[in-house]
Amino acid sequence: MVLRVAIVDDHPVARHGLATILAPAGDLTIAVAVEACAELPRDATGAVEADLVILDLYLADGRPALSDIGKLAAELPVLVISASRMPADVLAAMQAGASGYLSKQADEQAYLTAIRSVAEGGFYLSAQLADLLDAATASGSAPADQPALSARERETLSFIARGFTHQQTATRMGVSKATVDTYVARIRAKLTLGNKAELTLAALRYLTPPSSPPR
Repeated sequence: MVLRVAIVDDHPVARHGLATILAPAGDLTIAVAVEACAELPRDATGAVEADLVILDLYLADGRPALSDIGKLAAELPVLVISASRMPADVLAAMQAGASGYLSKQADEQAYLTAIRSVAEGGFYLSAQLADLLDAATASGSAPADQPALSARERETLSFIARGFTHQQTATRMGVSKATVDTYVARIRAKLTLGNKAELTLAALRYLTPPSSPPR
């Protein structure tokens, strides 16, 4: 199956760059590349003619396209791309319904991985944000109204939120996959979480110290 990707970015060079990245991938094709969501083609039922949308967070008006994310996410997966690495922007995009957040500093393989992951119903957080989560894990503490996580649970939450599988997390932590499964189950029970997007939101809220300045 070839995935139809719609690109929304107000910079022509950015649209061209994304097209160049996707061109060699046999399982991906660009359905359309436009500068505004209003230009996305729709079929007779009003549905966007694509399987996934790559959307720049900041378009021409200079404001985060949160409303557009929400509307599009009700129809199909939305992968947000942005030069912004501010925690507030990442949180806002995910709360609006984005299925992934990719830093524009990411390499070509990360773009392909993110697109495929999101299209398959998964969640992707750019590895370029890993330092934010790593720093938070090292010094973060639970908010007063949240149950405490152990150090290993915080470490697990950080890896899972960054898009690593349970097996990859286990390898990096030097434990078995069954142990990671147990940690994730405990985290979800303690914080009342469901899918990976909620785990990521929890990581950014729960692990990031309130005093951390935006970057």
